[in-house]
Amino acid sequence: MQLTRFDRWLRERFVYETHIKTLRAPEAVPKGIRAQPLPDIPGVRFKHLFVARNTQLADSFIASLREANLMFFTSVVDRKAWFVPWIAPKNKSLTWILAWIVLASISACYVVGYLVNLLSQPALRQMLAEAIETLKG
Repeated sequence: MQLTRFDRWLRERFVYETHIKTLRAPEAVPKGIRAQPLPDIPGVRFKHLFVARNTQLADSFIASLREANLMFFTSVVDRKAWFVPWIAPKNKSLTWILAWIVLASISACYVVGYLVNLLSQPALRQMLAEAIETLKG
């Protein structure tokens, strides 16, 4: 399903984080970017991992890496948090899910109100009571 502007904003703000891997550690890491250790595995090129949750902060950090002529690799991944499946369900739009829930709730209220109004009529209740007695035998 196509994502709405609100869905894209939610994902960018609360779900996505930018992983930046470098060969060497930069001289300075801006505040707001976490440095995480990468396991020392033979054959792995990149040795340092930096995680940025803010895209503007990640862009400025990438610009500083380019100025310092450091080799780096970036990827945007989903954050591992309990609320991510609720905010950004896979292949679904949260906005449309909420819209369908609201429409279903409004429809259910109208149907229940109509049935209550219908069953409050004494003639109909008498006919239903007679039908139940007939079915009981």
